[in-house]
Amino acid sequence: MAMADKSCSYFLDVLASKAPVPGGGGAAAMGGAIGMALSNMVGNLTVGKKKFADVEDEVKELLERGSQVIEDLKMLVDKDAEVFEPLSKAYGLPKETDEEKEHKAKVMEECSIQACSVPMEIMRKAYEGIKIHERMGQIGTKLAISDVGCGVAFLKAALVSGQLNVLINLGAIKNEEFIKATTEEMDRLLEEGSRIADETLDDVIAKFK
Repeated sequence: MAMADKSCSYFLDVLASKAPVPGGGGAAAMGGAIGMALSNMVGNLTVGKKKFADVEDEVKELLERGSQVIEDLKMLVDKDAEVFEPLSKAYGLPKETDEEKEHKAKVMEECSIQACSVPMEIMRKAYEGIKIHERMGQIGTKLAISDVGCGVAFLKAALVSGQLNVLINLGAIKNEEFIKATTEEMDRLLEEGSRIADETLDDVIAKFK
């Protein structure tokens, strides 16, 4: 059974234990999925209301996109554990001789490149979710506007957490082209996503004043 399909209590108990997975990546994906679900809640409270008839089709589109983000992030909870397993084994490779050191470095780099793939995808999905929240906050029902703020805060946390999990894996990688491409995309997602999330949260808070 996928980790995302187990109970919240089970997930938290394993997360708090000394088990290697889930870790920060899995938590980031799960937190992002929770944040995305909050936007969908606002959308579902908006659909069917006469007051929002003119934006109903757009809200339904946001709901569809949001549902896909939730499913993708749930899948990434387990995917993060999958890519970490070979990396954790690579740490235990012997490095007594020059040949062993060279082999270990090569395997570590290969596994680290793979391990970067999941947190990068978490960042992409978090960014997409933040964009959906931005629009939902503009056209969704104001009765649940606080949930847009809560949801976008979760997704910003997922974005930052994804970055941290990329950075820790980049340390074992020597491929300069990969590092450059990954860092550029990571920085762009973090900068743009954080800006939109902060602006969305500010707009939500302003509605209470």
